[in-house]
Amino acid sequence: MSSFEELGLSPEILSAVKALGFDVPFPIQEAIIPLLWSGSDVIGQAHTGTGKTAAFGIPILEIVDEKNLNIQALVLVPTRELAMQVADDITSYAKNTRKHALAIYGGQSIHAQIDALEDCPQIIVGTPGRILDHLERGSLHLKDVQCVVLDEADRMLDMGFIDDVERILQQSGRRQIAFFSATMPDEVRKLARRYMKKPREVLIESEDLNVKEIKQYFCQADHDTKLDALLKILHDKNVQRAIVFCRTKRTTFWLNESLRRRHENATAINGDLSQNQRDRAMEDFRSGHTRILVATDLAGRGLDIDGVTHIINYDVPEDPLTYFHRIGRTGRAGKTGTAVTIVSGDQSADFRAIETMADYKIERLEIGRLERSTYTPRHERQERFHEEARPRFNRTPYRHARHSRDPPLRGLRGQSGASIADLRP
Repeated sequence: MSSFEELGLSPEILSAVKALGFDVPFPIQEAIIPLLWSGSDVIGQAHTGTGKTAAFGIPILEIVDEKNLNIQALVLVPTRELAMQVADDITSYAKNTRKHALAIYGGQSIHAQIDALEDCPQIIVGTPGRILDHLERGSLHLKDVQCVVLDEADRMLDMGFIDDVERILQQSGRRQIAFFSATMPDEVRKLARRYMKKPREVLIESEDLNVKEIKQYFCQADHDTKLDALLKILHDKNVQRAIVFCRTKRTTFWLNESLRRRHENATAINGDLSQNQRDRAMEDFRSGHTRILVATDLAGRGLDIDGVTHIINYDVPEDPLTYFHRIGRTGRAGKTGTAVTIVSGDQSADFRAIETMADYKIERLEIGRLERSTYTPRHERQERFHEEARPRFNRTPYRHARHSRDPPLRGLRGQSGASIADLRP
């Protein structure tokens, strides 16, 4: 397949796709669009950045009848950020038609959403909990739904949404179903067997953890030099726009304040922020008003932001698969990107697990002598973190240098020779 014209798209959809700069379909689009358009149930497995939103969004628009003002397609997603993003993408493909998508998610006034539903969107993109709220209120009706899509199905399983998803599927009657997921755990396959009819499976690089478009590095630092390591990386001229991932919401607040105190143009996003705060943070980052986004894994899941040149793991993720989800925020849609992981002694075993899963060595980045930092934001002092974290969360709190020493960094040989100057996407 050499072009979208050969997929047989309607002139209105084709011109919108062309205007967005899409000339050649990606493999998942080439495989999925004809299947969904023909009415088949589909299981699509692909890592992030492969173009799967267009893979289901375009055929949904071809299926939807713009003269029918009832809801005809439902897309379920795990987070409100992804709901807004997918709805915006689908609406952009439909700009030359009278079809449009509406995002429905928690954290926003349900009454405002009820008002928006009166504009008769044919496509709903929403989180399972809020969709159920509307169904129970009678403000949302699925009797005319022809297609249901589960995007990031594995993440919805991780977040405990599968029961809600089943309740929604049971209320949607006879319809076409598509599941999209980076991984395909047994629970998701069982759900597919219960609700799908002879699904067609499409696997696009489902086990490709090498992420060839992304240059990967790691550097070593203990807890009281990690901040200086991060600053050295961010000061490189090649770092134009970066997402910095942390393990906890508390660390994102602390790190964001630390960067801002050092005159870095940063903003944080995590689940403790209000919806308006999250929207403002994302808009600032998308527009280029801020250069650095500090995020937790949950908040960063599914983000598709143009121009992200670097992913920096301030904390090594505990789950190796999360590493690949994180770095998939760069090097998207055929572009190149760079990922750097800062490895402290107590997280070195987690990093070795990533290399074991990837089956290759990540290159070591030499960043020179690091300065120790004793700075702690005024309102988020680590002493308070240390006192409060254990009784409130029953887990080991964020450890500052004044409270603990790191174990020695062992077993991280990697390839050597890279320097800060090599951080080109």
